[in-house]
Amino acid sequence: MEKQVIQSVGFRNITENGKITGFQFRIRLPYYRGIFLSQIMPGTLYVDGETFTKDQISWCLNGEEYSNEQMSTDFKTHWNPLTCMVLKVRKEGGLKQGYHDLKYGFCFTSSYMPPILQDSLDPDKESFVFMPEFGHHVNERRLLIV
Repeated sequence: MEKQVIQSVGFRNITENGKITGFQFRIRLPYYRGIFLSQIMPGTLYVDGETFTKDQISWCLNGEEYSNEQMSTDFKTHWNPLTCMVLKVRKEGGLKQGYHDLKYGFCFTSSYMPPILQDSLDPDKESFVFMPEFGHHVNERRLLIV
C-alpha cells in the first residue's frame, strides 16, 4: 500500500461484455481505526477537469459494490485501514491511454471529534482544521493508464 491516499496500482478502464464502461482507481483509508461505510461522506471526482458526481461512483470493498445511497445506511460493513477501497466510475468509453490528473476528497465522521468540527466538513474543500488522518482533505494524483 502506498502512502498517498489515491493508489497508483489498480488504475484502469473497466470492461463489461467486451465494452469499456468506465474506469476504476483505489484509495486507502488514512485513519488507523477503520470506519463503517455509513461514516463516509463521498466527494466529487475530477479527472483532467471533467467532473464526476457521487452518483456516478460506486465503492467496492471485499468484492461487494455499494452506491452512495447504500453506504449512507450501512452501519455493519467496516473498512479496515489495511484494505484498499476500489472506486468504480461510470464513463462510457473509459479514459484514453496516457496520464490523467485525479482530484478526489472524502470525509468521515468520528465519534470522539467535536460536532462543530464535523458539521463544517465538505469533502470537496479543505477543512478549516487540517486533519489528513481523518480523510478531511482533497487528494490529488497523476496516474497512467496503459
